[in-house]
Amino acid sequence: MADFDLALAGTVILPDRIIERGFVAVADGRIALVGEGEPPAARDSHRLPRALILPGAIDAQVHSLSQRGQEDFQWSTRSAAAGGVTTIVDMPYDEGHVVSSAQAVREKAAHGEATARVDFALYGTVDPTEGAQRIGEMVEAGVAAFKFSTFGTHPTRFPRIPPAMLMDCFAAIAPHGLTAGVHNEDHETVEAYMARTKAAGITDWRAHGMSRPPIAELLAMHTIYEIGAATGCPAHVVHCTLGRGYDIAAAYRAQGFAATIEACIHYLVLDEENDVRRLGGKAKINPPIRRRTEVEALWRHVAESNVTLVSTDHVSWSEDRKSNPDMLANASGVPGLEVMVPLFVAGALKRGIPLTMAAQLMAANPAQHFRIADTKGALTSGRDADITVLTPEPYRYDAAASGHNVVGWSPYNGLEIPWRVSGTYRRGELVFDGTKVLAEPGSGRFIQPLQTKAQE
Repeated sequence: MADFDLALAGTVILPDRIIERGFVAVADGRIALVGEGEPPAARDSHRLPRALILPGAIDAQVHSLSQRGQEDFQWSTRSAAAGGVTTIVDMPYDEGHVVSSAQAVREKAAHGEATARVDFALYGTVDPTEGAQRIGEMVEAGVAAFKFSTFGTHPTRFPRIPPAMLMDCFAAIAPHGLTAGVHNEDHETVEAYMARTKAAGITDWRAHGMSRPPIAELLAMHTIYEIGAATGCPAHVVHCTLGRGYDIAAAYRAQGFAATIEACIHYLVLDEENDVRRLGGKAKINPPIRRRTEVEALWRHVAESNVTLVSTDHVSWSEDRKSNPDMLANASGVPGLEVMVPLFVAGALKRGIPLTMAAQLMAANPAQHFRIADTKGALTSGRDADITVLTPEPYRYDAAASGHNVVGWSPYNGLEIPWRVSGTYRRGELVFDGTKVLAEPGSGRFIQPLQTKAQE
């Protein structure tokens, strides 16, 4: 009689090593055994000699509800399952329901548990009219981190949090051990350069990068990390497009501060002079996609372990909000959940970067970052059996043809991707079989950080 429910044999990718003839065995929804050689008997056994077996990815930055009536959890988590992502961390800036109170956290968690297909954790934020006063209640309600911005596009929907209030928020978060993540663009700098760009009459693909130059990011990063240093709160830059930014983060860490930094997959794949020129509004993202020299600088930082997390910053705007010929009139952000893992694997292999980085940056590090490593992020005995299987099957990506996206467009459409997600397991259950998403809405769970559970 088999002792295990599931056994997968192939090349097992761990954060610290690769097991060429490895296996992963699962019992009762958890990792039971990881080893080398002949896999143990199991009720469901798969020998996949050409496959990569990775820990299920944790996408640290997803916007499932940014456009009312558009995507929501049932679609974002469908894309996630098809992309080998078994946990998403959802951002708090939902249209009509910004997550800035314990009640809002509870309502969103309940909504997610009724609609999500993979597991999810939640970010919280603050209402600038209230400041930091609700930080504690949101921690108790189960948020995994907090999100703020040094740039504001709307006074409540996506507000600028000025430095003094940001200090208050960081100070309120610090005793709880959670991280303060911040959108890193200096408001005054962007406003000035946006006015210059408009005054010059530039509206085509060049306008976005011109209106948000590199100095806007770098000034904001120093503000974020200095406030973290002053308050003792872990400070996190949620996306950085510039090699110089990763140097800044590394310098703060070298001085003993908790200064982490995230690279979104679009900044590792797309460039301004080719992709933004070609795609226009469909490549409008804040901060902007930069030139190819910066793309390669980011990969060098990946290789040097200067990147903490890799994420998507996924948002599926309807096509009409991404097709305005006036570049600055388009919504900012792109979908990416279905392709993050295979794109990162392809990029790493192309540059000779060990695939252990995939397990680190998209699983182990996010689990530690959001304090959910007691259950998530590793092919380790006792953790949830969240597993992604990739096989070497080159294909040309088409978001509409895949059927797993609420929108039929993607900035990655037409890219040749050498590795395909051929299986995704969430807590030991097959939720994507390589073609079809099998997980039903409502089968995902709300994941809370370890210290929040300890307080219950």
